[in-house]
Amino acid sequence: MIAWLTLALVLAAPPPPPPSQSVTPPPVQSPAPATAAAATHDIRPGPGVTAVKRLSDYSSAVAGTPGDTAVYVLEGKEQGGTVFVAGGTHGNEIAGIMAAIVMVESARVERGRLIVIPHANNSAITDTDPERPGPPAIALETPSGQRQFRYGSRRTKSADQGAPDPAKYCHPKSTEELPGNESRNLNRAYPGRADGTLTERMAFAIVELIKAERADVAFDLHEAGPESRLAWMVVANPKNLETAAAAVLALEAADIPMKLEPSSEVFRGLSHREWGDATKAQAYLFETPSPGQVNDPRTADVVNDPKLPLARRVGVQLASFAAVIDAYNESAVPTLKVAILDLPREPDVTKSGVGAFLK
Repeated sequence: MIAWLTLALVLAAPPPPPPSQSVTPPPVQSPAPATAAAATHDIRPGPGVTAVKRLSDYSSAVAGTPGDTAVYVLEGKEQGGTVFVAGGTHGNEIAGIMAAIVMVESARVERGRLIVIPHANNSAITDTDPERPGPPAIALETPSGQRQFRYGSRRTKSADQGAPDPAKYCHPKSTEELPGNESRNLNRAYPGRADGTLTERMAFAIVELIKAERADVAFDLHEAGPESRLAWMVVANPKNLETAAAAVLALEAADIPMKLEPSSEVFRGLSHREWGDATKAQAYLFETPSPGQVNDPRTADVVNDPKLPLARRVGVQLASFAAVIDAYNESAVPTLKVAILDLPREPDVTKSGVGAFLK
C-alpha cells in the first residue's frame, strides 16, 4: 500500500510584544492544496473526438493541482443536445472508468455533443484505498496489444487535499454526520467550492463545466458491492425520474435487471442530487456490482471474476447509458435530441471483452 502522507503547516512565532500591549493571535490557516502534477493516462482518442480540454479550463481552482484532468469532447455535425459523462469519481470503481474510456475511443456523435471525463477524481486514481486495496492497475488485451489502466482509491489522496480530515464530515446542506475521511469523497462534495479543499474544488469545477456547456443530460458511473442495495441500480434526480423509469423498463426487456431509486432529499452532496438541482441537466448515476467492493478484496479479481466479469459490468454501464439517451430523445425537442453512434452493445462487450472496443 502507498503510505499515507500528511501535510504540516509550520507557523513561525512572532516576537513577544512589550508587556503593555495585547496580542491578537494570528488566524489559523489550512495548508493550500498540493501543486503536484496531475496524473496522466493511456487514453487514445478515437475518430469521434473533436477536442480535448482540461477541467481547469472551466475553473482555475484546479489549475496546477492533482485534481486537474482531461475532458474529451465529441461533437456531431448536426445541432443537438449535450450529454456529460463522468467516470472515475471513485478510483477503485473500474467499470465506470472503462465505460467512459470506451466512449472516448469508440463512440461517434452524429447530432449534439458528448463530453466525457474518464477520471473525475484524478487524485484518487493515484492512491491505494486503505479499506479496500486493489491492484495498482488492470491489464487488458486490445487490438494494439496489452494496455494498463490505473486502479485507485475511493477518495482524494490525503496529501493532495490541502487540509486534514475533520473528526466528522457534514455536508453544508445536510445534518447527517459521516466519518471525517468522507470529506475527501468527491461524491459527497457537490456542488463544491472554488476556495475549498481539493475535493471541493474538483466538485465545483465539474458543476461549472456542466453549466458552461449547458449539458442537457449528465451521468456519473459507479460501482457498488455485490451484496449492496445499490448493486444494479439507476439513481435519478426526481425531476427526471419518469425518463429513468422508461429506461429501466427498456433494460428489463433486454434482460438487464436494473433497479430505480430517486435521489434522497436529505442525503446531500451526491452528483445526481446536486447536478440536477444546480443545473438544467437531467442527472443520473449508475451502479454495477464489483467483486472489488467487499470488505476484504485482496483475492478479488476485478477483471475476470466468473460471476461479475468486468466485460459484463462495462456492457451494462453502456447499455444503461444508451437506454437513458433513447428515453430522453423520446421527449426532447428536435433541437436538443442527440445521436451517439458506435457504442458497443452489452452482449458484444460481454462476449468479446472490453479490450476489443479499445484502440
